[in-house]
Amino acid sequence: MKLQLIAVGTRMPDWVDAGFADFARRLPRDCRLELVAVAAADRRNGKGAEHWREDEAQRLLAAAGKDMRLIALDVLGRGLSTEDLAGRLRDWRMDGRDVGLLVGGPDGLAPRCLEAAQMRWSLSPLTLPHALVRVVVAEQIYRAWTLMTGHPYHR
Repeated sequence: MKLQLIAVGTRMPDWVDAGFADFARRLPRDCRLELVAVAAADRRNGKGAEHWREDEAQRLLAAAGKDMRLIALDVLGRGLSTEDLAGRLRDWRMDGRDVGLLVGGPDGLAPRCLEAAQMRWSLSPLTLPHALVRVVVAEQIYRAWTLMTGHPYHR
């Protein structure tokens, strides 16, 4: 199984890239986490948030594989404990399909991304900067994997 964090935004601060890479590098080959960054909508055109979300949705969904299980990161999604996430990760691995974790831009995800997703996952009821979400998701995936495999990191 391959996990892909499919996220809006191609230019992130160095600390975001380093944080994501650090946790992704720790995962084994059979639970690999990759970043797929797609371009943000051009917000200079003044067309509004709905248009920008749709523009980004087109790129997000095009980057996702056709048979990929999609998980939308959404503030209104379901909160998961580390134990819950470890269980989901175990189930996803058993399913065999690749998993795409969709992260929207500053205006969130378009309705069609939310509808295409098999699950909506909320990291927090707080609004998090989408750059920070990359690092948090990578760390939580790694933490869930360590719990699942008995690695001491989770303690």
